[in-house]
Amino acid sequence: MHLSLKIAASSLAVSLAVLAIKYGAYLLTGSVALYSDALESIINVVTAAAAIVGIRSAARPADAEHPYGHHKAEYLSAVVVGAMILVAAVAILREAYGAVLAPKPIDAPWIGLAVNAVATVINFAWSGVLIRQGRRHRSAALVADGKHLLVDVVTSLGVLVGVVLVVLTGIDVLDAAIAALVALHVLRSGWGVIRDSASGLLDESAPAEELTRVREVISLNTEDAIETHDLRTRHAGRTTFIEFHLVVPGSMSVEGFAGFLTDWNCRSTPLIC
Repeated sequence: MHLSLKIAASSLAVSLAVLAIKYGAYLLTGSVALYSDALESIINVVTAAAAIVGIRSAARPADAEHPYGHHKAEYLSAVVVGAMILVAAVAILREAYGAVLAPKPIDAPWIGLAVNAVATVINFAWSGVLIRQGRRHRSAALVADGKHLLVDVVTSLGVLVGVVLVVLTGIDVLDAAIAALVALHVLRSGWGVIRDSASGLLDESAPAEELTRVREVISLNTEDAIETHDLRTRHAGRTTFIEFHLVVPGSMSVEGFAGFLTDWNCRSTPLIC
């Protein structure tokens, strides 16, 4: 099993555990903010499952119908993650609105806060793992899942603040107000994930620092050519596709040109990929 897939499977297990912990906090307190936090964690489970599907699909080899491979499947998965974040935000806003209309006191707040804090620490630690490993292995699905968990951490922190304010002030409607503010932040984050994933689906060029590296490699390995121009790149998951025009001397034979390409491939591929 590919390392990215193992990480995604572990993420699903972590999400299920966090969901159980947060729902337990809601049952202890009856807080709409804690309920909203648990509701958002359900989306974590869905997005972790989507990441697994995306990574498995992206790992499939190229075939006749997909000669460039299935790398973009991870971007589709990441778009689903972003959409799920938006759904979570709308669901939280709905619950917050109901609580504004009919506020109620929170039961056993300190126990609930402690339980919810445990889940928040787990999410924070795991989100760091996902983002680091996702960037290292160029997995859009893992990065999106990690960013989503960071949103969940912010959500949880907002919820904790809201519950503390309710307890200290006795103003029950603050429970819903804090949940609504956090939901707006979740909306913004969800849109950011969708925007970042869309760049891969639209064949966005490789980052500037990677383009510089590619040009350096081409320059170092084309000393027998006259010139290179029209460099174009596009990235798809862990793969960067590179195209450029290579001008060689007219005196170079077809056999010599084939040997040049073979030598270029052997020398340059390890540096680029």
